Amino acid sequence: MAKALLKIQRYFRRKPVRFFTLILFYLTAGSLVFLHAGIVGDSGPGRRGLRAYTVAASETGGQVAPSDSGGAGVVRVFKEAHGPRRGYAPMWKKKAGQVREGRSGDFGNKWGLAAKARNAKEMDDGRAKYIGCYVDATQKRALKGVSFFDYKKMTVFRCQDNCAERGYMYAGLEFGAECYCGHKIQTANASESECNMECKGERSNTCGGANRLSIYRLELSQESARRYGSAIFKGCFRRPDNVTMALPFSVFIQNMSVDKCVDTCTEKEKSLAVLAGDRCHCGFPTPLFSLHEPEDEGMCLQRCLGEEFESCGNDEYFVAYQTQVQDNRCMDRHFLPTRANQLVALASFPGAGNTWARHLIELATGFYTGSYYFDGSLYNKGFKGERDHWRSGRTICIKTHESGKKEIEAFHSGILMIRNPYKALMAEFNRKYGGHVGFASQAHWKGKEWPEFVKNYAPWWASHTLDWLHYGKNVHVVHFEALKRDLFSHLKGMVEFLGLEVSEERLLCVEGQKDGNFKRSGLRKLEYNPYTPEMQANIDRLIRTVDGALKKRNVSGVPDEYMPR
Repeated sequence: MAKALLKIQRYFRRKPVRFFTLILFYLTAGSLVFLHAGIVGDSGPGRRGLRAYTVAASETGGQVAPSDSGGAGVVRVFKEAHGPRRGYAPMWKKKAGQVREGRSGDFGNKWGLAAKARNAKEMDDGRAKYIGCYVDATQKRALKGVSFFDYKKMTVFRCQDNCAERGYMYAGLEFGAECYCGHKIQTANASESECNMECKGERSNTCGGANRLSIYRLELSQESARRYGSAIFKGCFRRPDNVTMALPFSVFIQNMSVDKCVDTCTEKEKSLAVLAGDRCHCGFPTPLFSLHEPEDEGMCLQRCLGEEFESCGNDEYFVAYQTQVQDNRCMDRHFLPTRANQLVALASFPGAGNTWARHLIELATGFYTGSYYFDGSLYNKGFKGERDHWRSGRTICIKTHESGKKEIEAFHSGILMIRNPYKALMAEFNRKYGGHVGFASQAHWKGKEWPEFVKNYAPWWASHTLDWLHYGKNVHVVHFEALKRDLFSHLKGMVEFLGLEVSEERLLCVEGQKDGNFKRSGLRKLEYNPYTPEMQANIDRLIRTVDGALKKRNVSGVPDEYMPR
């Protein structure tokens, strides 16, 4: 045997090309065997890489077999739903050969799911109220806003949140995985038993049925702003004295609708679309048409000729919408032309709206704001003063969360932002664990992090304000809630405090884009009150202390909503 091996070795030494050829054939053969085994395995009933699904054909008469490779096939997409949707059922049914039929034994008990819907109907958690089960056809949609699909993780809350974030009044769920938004329900009621499909992301809740929508009315917390598609409803207003000066572009539109006027003004690059019967006016907010004196919406209830569910105003009362066109009158920003001799602080407790206030000040003044710190995410979002040293003197004011005698006396004056501690603490906790526009997870809220956070940060909320009132040389107090309610007048006061001339048109421009890039969704809030009675007692005591200190400084005390609850 050894002699045979020795002969083979000598043979390949003399013929190296033959040796390498043999190795190549060996590797090729092995690869082909491995590939064949993989193909056979995938084609069998136990395959993992590709799963086939069959859908019921009672309404559509067809079947769909989409691929889902290793869980990467989740579909998340928004689209306008004005046109008819594809006429087949969704991708959520059982595997091939297991076609679902409308029997009570399938997909759990549909009567039990209908009971869940009835329970939801009786529940109003302040976020959304269940309205009922409605018919939804491919040719006539119950809700005609945007739509959102998630065939693996759809939940009632996710659908509500996405519709509310876009300003819609209603959110509807269908087929267990589809979400539709709209301002009006445009189809008839259906039996509650027909909304019998569990949500793909939460089996304990119902998400409509086959061509049936479970519809919720949203209690929007995004102030009172409402949207029509991409346009924001601003209200009903009396006709300005000089329409031509106030709204320079005007056109007659046959069969007027909100869409037609908004599209016209968007094309003309105007931020306001104003409907007056069959006339569409376009322009920007100005002192002649400031949007500061809204009338009762009932004065604008004349129906549009092109859309029976919409109001188009009349000759005396106009309906105003804000388009997606950016008002550029307040977008130019730069550093101060000469270095400032005095440093002005923009001071606040974390979570009290400092970044939002910086955004407003930059738009209102045209000058960058600085920061005591450096945050790369803020710099990337356009806060160019973030990289300057806080003593550079090139910025109009400097963000700071610092307190204490030495830190405060480094500034010659300061704007002090104060926010309700209950809201400020939660906002900072969300930022700490979720980023500037993210949210802390349920694990953080229910774990040890939240109690420890409140224990350490609640006293800081009070001491921060008390220190600035005590050591600050010249302090202008601004309450976050007051600024939010009446942005124009309070922002005007802040600009005047900074020693700059107020541009009314610039302030009106700011009102149209006040949110900036750091606004969390208004609907995403906890399902419960995270504050224990002990926490509330401690925070209420701190509120009283701050309220007394403000009044001693001859400044109005904290707003009523801060006071013990």
